[in-house]
Amino acid sequence: IVTVNCARLLKADHHATNGVVHVIDKVIATTTNTIQQVIETEDSLETLRTAVAASDLSSLLESEGQYTLLAPTNEAFEKIPRETLNRILGDPEALRDLLNHHILKSAMCAEAIIAGLTMETLEGTTLDVGCSGEELTLNGKPIIANKDVLATNGVVHFVNELLIPDSAKTVFELAQESEVSKSADLFRQAGLSSHLT
Repeated sequence: IVTVNCARLLKADHHATNGVVHVIDKVIATTTNTIQQVIETEDSLETLRTAVAASDLSSLLESEGQYTLLAPTNEAFEKIPRETLNRILGDPEALRDLLNHHILKSAMCAEAIIAGLTMETLEGTTLDVGCSGEELTLNGKPIIANKDVLATNGVVHFVNELLIPDSAKTVFELAQESEVSKSADLFRQAGLSSHLT
C-alpha cells in the first residue's frame, strides 16, 4: 500500500504528454509543524508535553527524520494509578523508556497498516499494529482515538491508553500481571511488597 502524506495512492502512472499523474483519495494539506510542535499545540496532550520536556526528548521530536508517535492523551495518563504515574514521572530512565515505547522508527500512516504488522519502537521493543474493520489496533486493542496527524518529520496517532513497557514497571507490577500473581499477593499480605516496588 503506497501513501502520499497519508493519502492512499489509488491509481499510479497515468502518462500524459507533459508528465505523469497519480490519483490519490484525499486533498493533501500543507504540513508545517514538527511532531514536537504538534504536542505543544494540542490541548489533549498536555501531560505528554510535560513528560517529553522532563525526559529531554524534545530535540528528537524536532529533528529531521520519519517517526510515528503514538501520543497518549491526557485521558490515557489519567487511566493509570496516580502512584504509578508519579513514580514513572519521577524516574528519568523509566520515563524515557515509556516514551520511547510510543515512538516507532518509521512513519506509518493508517492507510498503510495491515493486520498483523509488527513495528519496532525506539526503546527496542515491538508493538503489534493492526486493524479490526475500520479501527486501528495496538497489541489487539482498538485504542487509537485519532489518526494521521501529519508532521514534517512523521505522523502522530492519538492513543487513549498508556503503553507501559516492562522496563518502566516495578517487580511487583510485573508479578501482578504474570503467572506469579498469587505469590505477589502473598508478599503484599506479609507486608513485604515495598521490597518489590
